[in-house]
Amino acid sequence: MKNGFVKIASYSPEIRVADTIYNANSIINCVNEGEKLGVEIAVFPELVLTASTCGDLFYSDVLLCGAIEGLKAVAQATKDKEMLIFVGLPFKYLDRIYNVCAVINKGEVIGLVPKTTIAEFGTSYQKRTFAVWKNENVNVRLFDKTIPFGKDLIFTSQTNKNLTIGVEIGEELYAIDSPSAKLSKAGASVIVNLSASGEVIGKKQARETYLKGQSVRLACAYAYADAGYGESTTDGVFGGHNLIAENGEILSSSKLFAKDFAVAEIDLDYLAVERNKVLKEQTSGAQVQTVSFSAEKGLGTSRTHRKTPFVPETQTERDERAELILTMQAEGLARRIEHTHSKCAVLGLSGGLDSTLAILVAVKAMKKLNRTAKDVIAITMPCFGTTSRTFLNTIKLAKALGVTLKKIDIGKAVTRHLKDIRHPEGVLDVTFENSQARERTQVIMDVANMMNGLVVGTGDLSEVALGWATYNGDHMSMYGVNASIPKTLVRHVVNYCAENSKGKQKAVLLDILDTPVSPELLPAKDGEISQKTEDIVGPYVLHDYFLYHFIRRGSSPKKIYALAKNTFKGEFDDETILKWLKIFFRRFFTQQFKRSCTPDGVKVGTVALSPRGDWRMPSDAISSLWLNELE
Repeated sequence: MKNGFVKIASYSPEIRVADTIYNANSIINCVNEGEKLGVEIAVFPELVLTASTCGDLFYSDVLLCGAIEGLKAVAQATKDKEMLIFVGLPFKYLDRIYNVCAVINKGEVIGLVPKTTIAEFGTSYQKRTFAVWKNENVNVRLFDKTIPFGKDLIFTSQTNKNLTIGVEIGEELYAIDSPSAKLSKAGASVIVNLSASGEVIGKKQARETYLKGQSVRLACAYAYADAGYGESTTDGVFGGHNLIAENGEILSSSKLFAKDFAVAEIDLDYLAVERNKVLKEQTSGAQVQTVSFSAEKGLGTSRTHRKTPFVPETQTERDERAELILTMQAEGLARRIEHTHSKCAVLGLSGGLDSTLAILVAVKAMKKLNRTAKDVIAITMPCFGTTSRTFLNTIKLAKALGVTLKKIDIGKAVTRHLKDIRHPEGVLDVTFENSQARERTQVIMDVANMMNGLVVGTGDLSEVALGWATYNGDHMSMYGVNASIPKTLVRHVVNYCAENSKGKQKAVLLDILDTPVSPELLPAKDGEISQKTEDIVGPYVLHDYFLYHFIRRGSSPKKIYALAKNTFKGEFDDETILKWLKIFFRRFFTQQFKRSCTPDGVKVGTVALSPRGDWRMPSDAISSLWLNELE
């Protein structure tokens, strides 16, 4: 476990019915292979030491003793392994036979967990053979040692407080009062399920649905090991469908009938954050017994995440997401226009991505209100840094959308203002830049007052996070439609609009997408944009990645750095990632004061920085701890 990750594998070893020695060796082989991969927790199927399809052979003491000998062989062969191992077998206690999970750590069995729910469907033969444990935890003797035996056991890591494991067996997952619910409320962050589920049409999909639902409901990780090749095919087949889920997401899934396994790195820190959000108001009342174990490998993580976590993976999902976002933005803006009795929506149109998305939303909002696009007032305000490309694109876009376009050159006003405050001529400093942004905001606000309009903010979530906005300039509006949409997602939504447009509108949208991101506050060079935002604050693809993992997953700076190195390998070197990550945290902390007084805006996703609910942070918080970690 390093950086809060633990590597878990779910196996379907090749077995033989009632051949416990063969089965034990198959388990040992899987453990040995898992060790090479850095596996710290290995989960095997229900009754794997004997096979789950032994039927009345389970009554035989020969088989039961053979299972114990197989368990002993696995324990002895793994005494030098830094691993926690979950193995299923039949176990006789007080003349009753139980379907149990044995938990092995460093050559010792540290606990036995019996099955408490046997369903009527699918595995009804188990009711014929196995008793159902309904008692409190007890102690039993096994291999000359006293160990806990019972359902209310939680296995706790000695080295990571966030790694606590509970056990379910088979169809207990589907029970109304499933053990995993009780165990999770009592502190289990990981649930392992030892299963022997016969395969039928549609069961694979149902299994995945259940695991995703259970893991997100309990804010936990869920490792499911399924019986596979070698089980009896007398009345069915076993597909060996192994799964590992984390808070509603399937991280790894084995192929059916492929003698395959599932392996994934679980982010325990992320789960701890989610559990604190989801379960903090719940009290279990559960009396559980904790059993400690050691499985510390100290390995680094190889896990990666998508480079653009805010943008869905498939084209269909991306299109659906884009349409939903546009609808949500338009609904929010339409409601605000209606509530304020505004006669129009007013915004500054710069020829950049953000204002382009905002005007597309404004037109859509007017359509929802059964009003004409002419009620959208787009104001283009060229000044010192405006290029002909962006200026012409504002005109082309306004015409294509049918909005009302006003051109107001602010060059003279800004020059006069700089002279009035005795700003040195020719000094291109922050005052020179911000005076233009504030002049534009003043113009928009005053035009809105003249026309009884509502000023639509265009700033996006990435800019809000970095504080890349002029205070009381583009920082201010009457309603921010892009406030919770990061730059990478803004680009995708505009691209979606382009792909679903025709003619001149499509052409101008595509050209805007191809234009470098810039505030255009410094004079152009040879007619081209001289001030490129990503050269100054860093690539937005990195900052959006940092933002997602910091806010949504609660990751520490060093964890974000480790993940980013894996994810962007070959695209950005380690030094570059570290440089921009430091800048991200430095700006995120120092610029909170801008977020503390931002206007209302549409929330479209789970990551948002509104000071009215989503992100509460004092403006004077110091970033030293976070930056020191990166040092």
